[in-house]
Amino acid sequence: MTTISITNLKMNPALAIASAQDFPVAIQNRNDTEAYLIGKGLFEKMILYLEDIEDKKTIKNINMSDKRNFEDFASELGL
Repeated sequence: MTTISITNLKMNPALAIASAQDFPVAIQNRNDTEAYLIGKGLFEKMILYLEDIEDKKTIKNINMSDKRNFEDFASELGL
């Protein structure tokens, strides 16, 4: 994993952001990781992944015995 000190982050934030596009960058203070920096694309992928997990859980818990119209159900999910 790529690491950067807080001092280097302050001196060149654009480089740190560019380094964080595909993988997180660990922000360190005196060799202790204090935070992680992630790029926009990676963040968006993480959000989509979490939304997919939530949707799968919702679908798994569907009560199919009430026989609702799919369009009504999809509307409730905001799809």
